[in-house]
Amino acid sequence: MLEKLSQVRLLVVGDVMLDRYWFGDVSRISPEAPVPVVKVERMEERLGGAANVARNAASLGARTALLSVVGDDEAGHALGRLLAEGEIDAGLQVDRAIDTTVKLRVIGRQQQLLRIDFETTPSHEILQAKLAEFERRLTECDIVILSDYGKGGLTHIADMIRLARQAAKPVLVDPKGDDWAKYAGATVITPNRSELREVVGRWSSEAELVAKAGKLRGELGLEALLVTRSEEGMTLFSDGGTFHQAAQALEVFDVSGAGDTVIATLAVMLAVGADWAEAIRMANIAAGIVVGKLGTAVVTRDEIEQAL
Repeated sequence: MLEKLSQVRLLVVGDVMLDRYWFGDVSRISPEAPVPVVKVERMEERLGGAANVARNAASLGARTALLSVVGDDEAGHALGRLLAEGEIDAGLQVDRAIDTTVKLRVIGRQQQLLRIDFETTPSHEILQAKLAEFERRLTECDIVILSDYGKGGLTHIADMIRLARQAAKPVLVDPKGDDWAKYAGATVITPNRSELREVVGRWSSEAELVAKAGKLRGELGLEALLVTRSEEGMTLFSDGGTFHQAAQALEVFDVSGAGDTVIATLAVMLAVGADWAEAIRMANIAAGIVVGKLGTAVVTRDEIEQAL
């Protein structure tokens, strides 16, 4: 199945962002305030949000297209350059009224000391244009990922799900917030444990979790619900029953972007014909690898083969 990944045509839509990292040395406390002084020694830029999902899929070998919105600014241009370098077919709608979303992380001695976010909500006209391009690109893909980071880029997500299902394309959604009615009709949604708890409430046993997951699937018309549970692994709830995959026993260095790796791996495996159990096994292996890396990172096909 891994050899077939280069045949997959994947379409990713969602909120993109530029992840900036400033690395430096910390040797003293500021005399102006009780905070560390970081002497910046190097800087890195990486794809974040939906762009990181696309980057993960491309690193596994899939032919990946991405639709999103950026500002007409330096960060937007940097995103376009990084996407081109990653051989991702990017359809970036430019909204001159917004700033491209940037997450700036300051790292001292391999620990994150501070994160600064810059973001603006895109305009309705730009989002409508993106919806039209989405409909055009549907015929060119095998499977769709909608990566919602709550930045306003998926205002028309209900329409996108409807159009994709009409075209018989499976739809995977990485959700955000507590209003999941807009995800109705998706094939599968992939919340983490805390995101699910925010929507269905707390549970005190596995049986209660199964009941809550089943009720949610029924309300939203989902084929499956995949819950990532950190050290507890991940659990799939579907018509075929409940399937649990234990976490990989690896050292966790940084969990940022792990959800992007999970949904990208799950999508490409489903697209080559893997069943749910096999797709989740691969996604779990990929997640175990990526959390051992700093920041938003990717997993390659070679790394998965070595892990297998």
